[in-house]
Amino acid sequence: MKINVLRLDHRHKRDARITTHVCLTSRAFGASKVIISGDEDQKLMQNVEDVAERWGGDFKVDYKKNSDNLIDEWKNNGGEVVHLTMYGSQVQDVVDEIRESPKDKLVIVGGARVPTKVYKQADWNVSVTTQPHSEVSALAIFLHMLFEGKELEKEFEGGKMKVVPTAEGKRVIIDGKENKE
Repeated sequence: MKINVLRLDHRHKRDARITTHVCLTSRAFGASKVIISGDEDQKLMQNVEDVAERWGGDFKVDYKKNSDNLIDEWKNNGGEVVHLTMYGSQVQDVVDEIRESPKDKLVIVGGARVPTKVYKQADWNVSVTTQPHSEVSALAIFLHMLFEGKELEKEFEGGKMKVVPTAEGKRVIIDGKENKE
C-alpha cells in the first residue's frame, strides 16, 4: 500500500511553515508523496525536495492548483481516500479496517476550509481527537497507527546525512564522516 498526502488549500504567505511540516512529517512517517493544492509555492517544494535529497529516501512533492478532480482520479484508479478531520470516526476504531485494505491511500489534510465534497468523497473521515488540534499532529498519529510503529525503523537510502541516536550530544554522519558535538 502506497500513501500519498494531499495538503488542501495552501496559502503561500500564511501556510508555508505548516505545509512544510506536513511534508516533512509525511516523509518521516512513511508516505511516498505530498500533493499541495492552492497557491503554488516553488520555494517550499524545493526546500522539501532538498531535505529528501540530503536525508535520503524516495519522497516526492507535487503541486496541483485545484484538487477537485484529484480525488475523483485517485478513486477511479482504484485508490481509497482518508480525510483527517476532528468530525470523523475515531482513528482507533477504524485504523485496522483502513490498514486491512491493500489499496493505495490518499490522506487528505485540510486547509482554511474543507469543502463538503471532500467529506462526502472520502472512504473514511477520521478523527484523531474531537478537539481542535494541529493537522501535523493528526497526520503523524494517523500514519504511526496505520504503520503500527514500523515507520520508526525505516531506513532512508541514498542520503548524505544520517543522525546516530545517542542519549547525549549530537552525532551526525555527513557524506560518510561522523561529526560529534
